[in-house]
Formats: sequence, structure tokens, C-alpha cells
Amino acid sequence: MQKINAVITSVGGYVPEFRLTNAVLETLVDTNDEWIKSRTGIEERRILKGEGLATSDMGVPAVLEICKKRGIDPMEIDCMIVATVTPDMVFPSTANLICDKIGAKNAWGFDLSAACSGFLFGLTTAASFIESGRYKKVVVVGADKMSSIVDYSDRTTCIIFGDGAGAVLLEPTTEDIGVKDSILRSDGSGKDFLHMKAGGSLKPASIETVTAKEHFIFQDGQPVFKAAVKGMADTAFELLERNSLTGDDIAWLVPHQANKRIIDATANRINLSHEKVMLNIQKYGNTTAGTIPLCLWDWEKQLHKGDKLVLAAFGGGFTWGATLITWGYDSN
Repeated sequence: MQKINAVITSVGGYVPEFRLTNAVLETLVDTNDEWIKSRTGIEERRILKGEGLATSDMGVPAVLEICKKRGIDPMEIDCMIVATVTPDMVFPSTANLICDKIGAKNAWGFDLSAACSGFLFGLTTAASFIESGRYKKVVVVGADKMSSIVDYSDRTTCIIFGDGAGAVLLEPTTEDIGVKDSILRSDGSGKDFLHMKAGGSLKPASIETVTAKEHFIFQDGQPVFKAAVKGMADTAFELLERNSLTGDDIAWLVPHQANKRIIDATANRINLSHEKVMLNIQKYGNTTAGTIPLCLWDWEKQLHKGDKLVLAAFGGGFTWGATLITWGYDSN
């Protein structure tokens, strides 16, 4: 019996129209364009504006683009996994809401919370569903409306995050392509350095938590930076070593877009030239679970069948990991 592999067959993305530039942030907090660019590499980020718009409203166009490119009806989707830390509601899941909005009535789905590593966790989970032979078409969405949990008077976090969504379709193949390997890790002790204090069962919403601004992102930057550099770089290196590969074998590094210095450190660790690194942090900022699929969306036309890609991420809590994929198609 031939081995079933899970291969990406279509990519979609969506970013809101509104651009929050560094120049605008200079009017909100004590910061400046040069400082932001030198520390993070970010020049602007997209913000979802409009009454009643949420994470699902960015996921919908990303998934519909997938269906259009692949020539399938949403009714053909078997399963949908949405990686997000900004769900529309605590329940029902954002996956359920996206399925309803696009008419994917034959799909079951769920949300997955792993912060900035969410897309990698979702991709590995979806690949397992395909490899089992149980499902034929699984969609993974990475989407976050980070503007909904950012305090725009906190200069340490408001400069970093933006809104956006990316998505991929996974299908079975017997070719030697697709998702090849993953190394995924988590360490809950990292909660002290990057978390949202209130809104969960530990500290339900109250007048006190709202007044204390405990429903916004809290980040202790230096420990997070150190852990992210080590986590992304080390797992990417370990992944290549485990698969007897070097940087010369890799067509592209697809890193989580958190900070250009972290991205550079990861590329250096696997001895990869910076021309082979996908970078769009300058125009989108950190869209959390959306960054990696948005990179694939931006670079899709430059990808060729057989290209080896390393996807690497680090997220709050802490979560981190790297995934090796062999690209499955040439774009028109």
C-alpha cells in the first residue's frame, strides 16, 4: 500500500485595507519610525476597521480564494482548523462561523490556540488527518484580529501587531511531496512573559479587569526575544539535521514575522542566505497565526514543485517549532 502524504494544493490570504503606519503611531505613543524599524523591521501594519467585523471576516475571503484557485465548492471541504488567539467569540468556534459564512456544510471544524505557532500546530494536525486516509480536503486558517487585544497606549506592544488571515488547503497524494516532518514544542512556564491576564476562567471579565486593562496583550520583551531566537533557530536546525539536510537544500525559510532580528538569527543558524528568506513584516507587522500562511500567499508565484521549505515559529505561552514541507505545485 502506497503511503499517503498531505500536500498543500492551494493558498489564500486577506489583509484589511487600512494601513497603520509608524508615522501614525508616533502621534499615539512615545516612539518614532527609525526606532520601530531598527528594532522590529516593521513599517506599517493592517487594521480591520468596521462595526461588527471580526477574525472570521478575514478568514472567509482567504478560504474562498483557496476554493476559487483550486476550482472546488466549499461543500467539498471535510474539515476546517482555525488557528487563532482572537476568536470571534469564546464559543462557537471561529471555524464553525467561517464554515457557516462560506456554506461549507459538510465540514466539521475547531479552533486551535497556540499563539504565533498556531498555524504550524494546525498544519501538522491537518496533515495527520489526511495521512490517516479519513479526510480528503482539510483547510487550515491562521487568522488574528490583534488590534482587538492591543493597548494603543502601550508602546512596547502596539508597534508590533497587525490584523490578517492566511489559509491553505491540504489534500492527499502518493507523490513524495507535502508535509514531511515537524518538531513542535511548548513550555507553559513562558506564560509569565507573554499572556493576556483576564478573560479566561482564571480571571473572568469584570469591571475591575477592564479598568486595569487586563484584556490586552502583556509582553516582557527581553525574555521573549531570547526564547524566540533560541526556539525558532534551534528547532529549524534540528529539523534539518534530522532529515539529513543543510541550508543548501532549502529553497525558502518561511519564518513567523515577529521581529526581523529573530528571523535573521534563524536564517543564520541554518546557514541560509537572506535572499531565501520570506519577509513581509515591513508591511503587515506580526499577525500572530496569520504570518506564515500570508508569506506563502505573498510568495506563491515564486514557489515551484519540489522546493523544500522550512516553516518556523515561536509564540506566547511559550509555543514553538519548525515544519519541513516539499512544495507540491507550480503556480501559473
